[in-house]
Amino acid sequence: MTLSKSAAPQPKSPAPKARPKGRGIGDSLRDWWGGLSRPAQWGVGVPVIILLALLPLFPPPLLDTPGTSFSGVMAQFAMTALIAVGLNVVVGQAGLLDLGYVGFYAVGAYTVGLLTSPNSPWNQTGGWLNPSWAWIVCVPLAILVTAVSGLILGTPTLRLRGDYLAIVTLGFGEIVRLLADNLGDITNGSLGLSRIAYPRVGVSETHPDGYFSSGNLGDKNSSNLLDRANSGAWWFWLGMTLVIIVLLFVGNLERSRVGRAWVAIREDEDVAEMMGVPTFKFKLWAFMIGAGIGGMSGALYAGQVQFINPTGFNIINSMLFLCAVVIGGQGNKLGVIVGAFLIVYLPNRFMSVNISGQSLGDYKYLFYGVTLVVVMIFRPQGLFPVRQKLLAYGRTVYRAVHRTPGTAVETTGGQR
Repeated sequence: MTLSKSAAPQPKSPAPKARPKGRGIGDSLRDWWGGLSRPAQWGVGVPVIILLALLPLFPPPLLDTPGTSFSGVMAQFAMTALIAVGLNVVVGQAGLLDLGYVGFYAVGAYTVGLLTSPNSPWNQTGGWLNPSWAWIVCVPLAILVTAVSGLILGTPTLRLRGDYLAIVTLGFGEIVRLLADNLGDITNGSLGLSRIAYPRVGVSETHPDGYFSSGNLGDKNSSNLLDRANSGAWWFWLGMTLVIIVLLFVGNLERSRVGRAWVAIREDEDVAEMMGVPTFKFKLWAFMIGAGIGGMSGALYAGQVQFINPTGFNIINSMLFLCAVVIGGQGNKLGVIVGAFLIVYLPNRFMSVNISGQSLGDYKYLFYGVTLVVVMIFRPQGLFPVRQKLLAYGRTVYRAVHRTPGTAVETTGGQR
């Protein structure tokens, strides 16, 4: 190999990388974003976040949802985005097929409900939980309880792979729902838990129950943005804040040894194990972190709707969460957020469209199915494929196209 290099002329600096043709807008946008420096990314990202925050207050006519509250839809989107980011850690980063993620979502919601609902025998509001800050205290408790439930479920099951792990997690989601439905003395059964605590912020004469109360309808004529926002806008802002915090946390993990181990496990677990990666430990970490984020989103959901029952945690919702990850692109954080937006927004947008007296929103599962089929045909890696695969593919194409005579001799010698 050394002789070949000395005999062949040394190549000069590599030629500028030519962009492959036929790439989508998402790929070009991501490449542009990746080429920006960190201060430039903040300079672009902050105004975009501010514009997103103003959307519920001034909904554009093309984006507005006439059939339902646009701010309520955006609040639902923020919660689903949080779920998608958490599920992406498990499915997209570590490559663990989890079909029962809704179980962790339910554990987080019921943790808040059991501690704060008057229908629960474990209600602690008025005891060690003050009603004014009960929800805020319950959120970290929900994350902790859900992460522990991920540890309990993952310890005996994460040695399974593929379809076997999918079946086990599917069973976990159903077990949680059935427990919530049948343990009537604790969970109030199918009647559910009502009057769950929520953040008591902004209590005043005009807002006697605070900004986050469902009774806050907002004042569209007010010039004060805080008074103009209704409860949906406030929940959207809170949800997006949590999404940004989780994105920063997960992004740091991706760039650490933990993230590289997850990618190695996802690409080939056997090879990763042979290379010395403790696969079980890192899979368990992914499972616990994903479960904790799912519990956080469940706590957010319980606080917003102030009522939970077992039907809200069925297997269909679990599949929708997985659809958000698959459509957006497994392993891509911003991609799964786009997938969550499509999953939440499209049915609500079509709800106001009637054909022959039938609302198109009633066919949302048909739209999901068609969207999945189309995406799997034209973009099998999702709308925004994971970066590592693109980089590996790009390097392979680049080496094949720009192979120098010296490297050709070297390859031929190696093959001999």
